[in-house]
Amino acid sequence: MRRIMVELSGESLELGYAEAVAAAETLGGQGLGPPLAGTTLATLELPEAGIPLLARRLALARRCLVEVTEGPVEELPAWRPDAEGSSAAFRWVGRPSSGGGDPSIHAAATAWKGAGGTIDLEAPAHRFWLARSGSSRVRLLEEVAAVDRPEVATRRISRLPFRRPIGLAPRLARAAANLAHVAPGDRVLDPFLGTGALLAEAALLGGRVSGIDQDAAMVQGALRNFVHLGVTAHELVVGDAGEVEFPGSAGPFDALLTDPPYGRASSTGGEASGSLLTRILPRWAARVRSSGYVVVVLPGGPDPLTDPWRRVLSVPVRVHRSLTREFRVYRRTPTAG
Repeated sequence: MRRIMVELSGESLELGYAEAVAAAETLGGQGLGPPLAGTTLATLELPEAGIPLLARRLALARRCLVEVTEGPVEELPAWRPDAEGSSAAFRWVGRPSSGGGDPSIHAAATAWKGAGGTIDLEAPAHRFWLARSGSSRVRLLEEVAAVDRPEVATRRISRLPFRRPIGLAPRLARAAANLAHVAPGDRVLDPFLGTGALLAEAALLGGRVSGIDQDAAMVQGALRNFVHLGVTAHELVVGDAGEVEFPGSAGPFDALLTDPPYGRASSTGGEASGSLLTRILPRWAARVRSSGYVVVVLPGGPDPLTDPWRRVLSVPVRVHRSLTREFRVYRRTPTAG
């Protein structure tokens, strides 16, 4: 197991940390601590081979790092790297434009060059990041994997062929899929398919996805988005999720992942949103395996699932102006014995 630090992007530190821990758990690791006050660095532990996989899974993070050294600022010039013939760049965490005029950056770079290395700010073989570790101490961290944030942005609703109604932003949809611990081969259900944003992220993580929507146009539109993104749906059904069945199978599913309809931009067929959720979600949650996850994105309100389900996480995130959504995670209460 390897201890690493993940630099969270800052869009929502709480959701970002929850996503990172869930992704690490899916890869056989665990979270060791949320970011300290005033920082964006979370500590995780996972198998060495899982580090590049973690970076490919995350959306609300920037990079994975390992600690090289830690100590007073004045000790950085004494750092003895194995730098012969290798290039590097040095920056402060959270300040990617910090340069050689900074005393700490200058000290670390001088030690690197003194060991036979070179500085290359464009395409270095090594990327090092400094982070405060007290008033006069710093951590020197090496980047071991980077999150491809521009790639996630290519999946924004404005770039997809089907755009109605407004869908969940891909970073948030990916975070939700990670909260559901989606692993390759997992069966994932969304009973309120919409534009398919959540199932697209689950499919990109290797899940076999199944969806339901009462509007045939939504199912057809979600299929267009899936084709555009290069993913495949396992089963899609048109109909009322409280009544329809999948022709192929009824379950079990490994996760239920959904962003139910609510608000003026969504259609519930005239049924109150709360009634819709309590009528449909328990039916499909019952088909999730005993150790599986239910992740629901809601505007607030009471829990749509009751015993044996318990809410284990709730993170509010402002997604647009005054609109806040809660990312809720539910798990079954363990049975005695």
